[in-house]
Amino acid sequence: MDRSELALVAVGGFLGATLRYLVGVAIPGTGGTLAVNVLGSFVLGAFITTVSSRRAQWLFGSGVLSSFTTYSTFAVQTAGLSMTAGALNIGANYVLGFVAAGAGIALGRRR
Repeated sequence: MDRSELALVAVGGFLGATLRYLVGVAIPGTGGTLAVNVLGSFVLGAFITTVSSRRAQWLFGSGVLSSFTTYSTFAVQTAGLSMTAGALNIGANYVLGFVAAGAGIALGRRR
């Protein structure tokens, strides 16, 4: 990775983290985390099947989307829930995330 690629990841990371914050303000708690993880999975699925530019992959895939989605927040929030609510949160994030990623990939392949 050269400096220009690192800069792309950094700029993308800033944008993704900012978008993540705004979603968290609009949809607080586990709902916002679920929303960013599902949306990010869908967008990344579509992105990887339609964009071949390495520079775009660094900026958008490694930068924006990796900062927009959030495993650590998901893990901490889930650990703070009851056993039942935690299991539902895990199921929702994984099932909806995989479905969204598959839908994004399918959409990307149609183009």
